[in-house]
Amino acid sequence: MTARRQVLAVDLGAESGRVVLGRFDGAAIGTEEVHRFANVPRRDGDGVLRWNLSRLWSEVRDGLAKAAALADGPVDSVGVDTWGLDYGFVDAHGAILDDPVSHRDGRTRGMLAEAARLVGRDRLYADTGIQLLEVNTVFQLLADERSGTGRHRRASRMLMLPDLFHRLLSGSAVAEYTAVSTSGAYDMTRRRWAVELLSDLGIPTGVLPEVVEPGTDLGALLPEAADHSAYRRTRVVAPGSHDTASAVVSVPFEEAAAEGPAAYISSGTWSLVGVESDAPVVDEGSRRANLTNEGGVLGTIRLLRNCMGLWLLQECRNHWAREGREYGYGELVALAARAPAGRSVVNPDHRDFVEPGDMPARIREYCTRTGQPVPDGVAETVRTVLDSLALGYRMALEDLALVTGRQPAAAHIVGGGSRNALLNQLTADASGLPVLAGPVEATAVGNMLVQLLALGELADLSEMRAVVRAGQRVGRYEPGGAGAAEECYGRYREWVAADSAEAGITD
Repeated sequence: MTARRQVLAVDLGAESGRVVLGRFDGAAIGTEEVHRFANVPRRDGDGVLRWNLSRLWSEVRDGLAKAAALADGPVDSVGVDTWGLDYGFVDAHGAILDDPVSHRDGRTRGMLAEAARLVGRDRLYADTGIQLLEVNTVFQLLADERSGTGRHRRASRMLMLPDLFHRLLSGSAVAEYTAVSTSGAYDMTRRRWAVELLSDLGIPTGVLPEVVEPGTDLGALLPEAADHSAYRRTRVVAPGSHDTASAVVSVPFEEAAAEGPAAYISSGTWSLVGVESDAPVVDEGSRRANLTNEGGVLGTIRLLRNCMGLWLLQECRNHWAREGREYGYGELVALAARAPAGRSVVNPDHRDFVEPGDMPARIREYCTRTGQPVPDGVAETVRTVLDSLALGYRMALEDLALVTGRQPAAAHIVGGGSRNALLNQLTADASGLPVLAGPVEATAVGNMLVQLLALGELADLSEMRAVVRAGQRVGRYEPGGAGAAEECYGRYREWVAADSAEAGITD
């Protein structure tokens, strides 16, 4: 491929990160992963679970160096996307104060209930349009305020995680819209920080940064970030810096246009199940369904539900590795395919599954508590996880259809989870919808497409998705029998409702 433009996507996930080089020839993007690295949070001396920012930054710089060696001439731009929710503080000189705390740290337990006590659940939703989850940024900020550490009082700015990396790359100290839209501290209807809500919760607002749109040029790449001739003219561009915003950019929706609107599932550590909308949907129906309105690219809204995704499988795999049993993901899926279907299911969003630890034991405990057969061994445990995820996707798709009044004609699964053929088929079976799987590289490709928009190569989402279809393969899974998990679905919905009420998420 002869590259007309070369762009770099820094894609940081909660399990691993990578730097991907994109070559655009005017019609399609070719991608090359030049550097991949693990991302493991660590406990500090006080037992707080934090992201190792200095190590991640070192890995990003290593990736930039490798990309320069492989690039065919100048690199035009670079942009960073990460998961949502987490943030850090910078001082008046721009220095980052400390490592960001992970949303999986236990400090937010009880903060949603405390916030609801102060202002009410209805207002928490009405002022932001964001699904109520204990891990939301707003509840992390409340935990900061109640901790007495004074972190924010030494800060000049609060920046979401991708904005911290853009700060290191360019010196910019602004926040990108799609990332802040996940926070539960931003008013999605009025497109501004929810300062009145934050003030009434006792959360200081003086550290809130300016918010900019995806596609904003944040400045030149600093020499201290990457000093190489390939980067002499490189610009730092804010993509849809929430990874799901980038992933949704590269969903080839037009493939299902003849059949009607389609839904998407961005499948990774979290699974985000949603539809694309022109405006926020903030009403009693969306509140009761606990749907979220997150910012998308070029004025779109991602109406969705945040569902716990492959995190449960990742943590099971990590636990078995600590016991000396190493499994690849493909091996685990193959084992699960031979296990009994629908024998037991769990609510993946239950608070017991949020923090790292012995996930197989927690799954067994949940099944015991709900009167189900206890998974016996690796294969049955993995099958329980995958059956449960498929039922969660079905529930989210049904609730989206009820709130929007539109039944999706198909579901696109994008991201790393789209490689899981068993989960794709289970999702088709559970939902009764065709599943279109791919692209796998959705987040990195979407990141690059927004950079190309900023560089003047692409004009709108239609052109972006045409580029995806020109260069990415999509698999198709047709719904078959509902499967043995079907008989659990009614009870599954009851468990989710009870768990949500117990956590203070719903009435």
